Amino acid sequence: MQHKQVKNMQQCFSNIMATAFLPKWTGATICILFFFSSTTLFGQEDDLGSEVVNIVKPYTPTISDAFKVKETPVLNDSITTAKKKVEYSIFSVPVASTFTPAKGKATAVEKVKPIKLYDNYATLGFGNYTSILGELYSNFEISRTDNAGFFFKHNSSQGGIDGVLLDDKFYDTSLDANYTSRQRDVAYRLDAGVSHQLFNWYGLNEEFETASDELLESIDSSQNYISGYVGGSISVEDSYFEKVSATLRYLTDSYSSSEFNARIQPQFQFPLSDMTLKVGADFDYLTGSFDKGYFLDGANQYSFLNAGIIPSIDYINNDLTVSIGAAAYLGLDSENSNTDFFIYPRLAVSYRLIDELLIAYGGAEGSLEQNTYYNFKEENPYVSPTLLVAPTSALYEAFGGLKGKLSNSVGYNVRASYGKDENKALFRLNRFGGFSEANEGYENGNSFQVVYDDIKTLSVFGELKVEVSNAFTLGVNASYYNYNTQVEMEAWNLPELEASVFSTFSITEKLYGGASLFFVGERKDLYTEGGPLYDPISSVATEITLDAYVDANVHLGYKVSDRLSVFVKGSNLLSDSYEKWANYKVQSIQGLLGATYKFDW
Repeated sequence: MQHKQVKNMQQCFSNIMATAFLPKWTGATICILFFFSSTTLFGQEDDLGSEVVNIVKPYTPTISDAFKVKETPVLNDSITTAKKKVEYSIFSVPVASTFTPAKGKATAVEKVKPIKLYDNYATLGFGNYTSILGELYSNFEISRTDNAGFFFKHNSSQGGIDGVLLDDKFYDTSLDANYTSRQRDVAYRLDAGVSHQLFNWYGLNEEFETASDELLESIDSSQNYISGYVGGSISVEDSYFEKVSATLRYLTDSYSSSEFNARIQPQFQFPLSDMTLKVGADFDYLTGSFDKGYFLDGANQYSFLNAGIIPSIDYINNDLTVSIGAAAYLGLDSENSNTDFFIYPRLAVSYRLIDELLIAYGGAEGSLEQNTYYNFKEENPYVSPTLLVAPTSALYEAFGGLKGKLSNSVGYNVRASYGKDENKALFRLNRFGGFSEANEGYENGNSFQVVYDDIKTLSVFGELKVEVSNAFTLGVNASYYNYNTQVEMEAWNLPELEASVFSTFSITEKLYGGASLFFVGERKDLYTEGGPLYDPISSVATEITLDAYVDANVHLGYKVSDRLSVFVKGSNLLSDSYEKWANYKVQSIQGLLGATYKFDW
């Protein structure tokens, strides 16, 4: 039986070999079925032992031809048929209707009464301290393209500040006129004006509290400034020559001081492929003289010519604006036979990060700034007519910031800068040499001189504006300054912190108003007493601190008619007689009541 089983197995393998060319599953399946059937039949037999059977078959691999499948096979069968063209048509059936539409009526639009604009107005107001405010503006339409106008303004007070020993009244009167013509390709404007200002050097120090009445009466503290100017500008459309402006100004005072200043600034532009080349020029001529020095005889004269050229290349696309340029100046000091050459950077970059919501900007600027007696007295009317006038070289001011709109009605601006000025002008108290009836009105330590120093300045500025509508606007801004001087102990009379809040509002259609709040931080000045001028050994210098102050102002107006309105103004409402300059107190609470009338000739 065992031999028979072995023979059956051998026969199975033979069958496998015989069926090698049959499908692979045929021989294997037959063998497996035979094996399991044999095992089932003879599972109870004795162990037959083991026998090794080696089956050897050579393997000869072959490579079949590959056929590429077409991306778009051609179908050739009876199922695929061509699409039949479908044609559409409308079958109209008339329908009887009894609907009759109502006649249309246009919605009535409420007509808004146009605002009447007047070419002229006059303002007159009176207040405490015997204050008078007067304004008159008039415009004349000469033709469709030409206009002429003038503006008269007067502001005065008879004084009356508590504790002041000298007269403290002031006058400020000016008359300006202009003529404007706007043609198709050319527009020009002519300007002219005169002004008269009266101020008093009433800022005596505490030592004068024991001075005699005769000495106080001998002090003539008044100073008159009389100035006039003529100027104009011309602009041309579609031309390489873009604009030119020019100004001639003359100034004199009660002490025969005089100053003449002429300035002309032409501008050209040349369009390039993607950019614009701009070339500007600046010619500034200044000459003047003071008849006396401080406690000294002899005239002090000055004469400067600053000539500069300012080229720049401007590039503007949807989000990026770039201006790269420089300013080159030639400075001539005729009195001292000195010539200097200056080059300053002119770089400005602005990029819209998020539309109008966030705009980043930065750059660097520099310039040669011509100081003048006129500008000094505009900033501080209590300067002495013995000044040293010289230009300031603003070497550079690097700045950067972010600005934009938080919404349609809220805008912001944050800016930081760092710069250096050579020969920057600072106001400082003049020396007090003691009591003398022979002193001029400004030679009692009650006037200011101008000193110069090289100063590095770090500043941070922030501003927020809210414009809800014409009925309400609000603005807040603040500035911080840090000064580093080279010669002077302090940056005299320059505050480290300034801030302001201002608002306008309309309570009703006829009642309107506004308010403002100004904060100025502490400032430093130097009080020098005794000894001849420029003698530090016999003089005693004391640094003084001017307190910070807040000035609150408000005004209300009521429209009686389209032509007439009345107003009331309140200034320095916190009743703080602070010192804007050393020993110069301001008026306390000030009130002004007046009216404005609009008319046509």
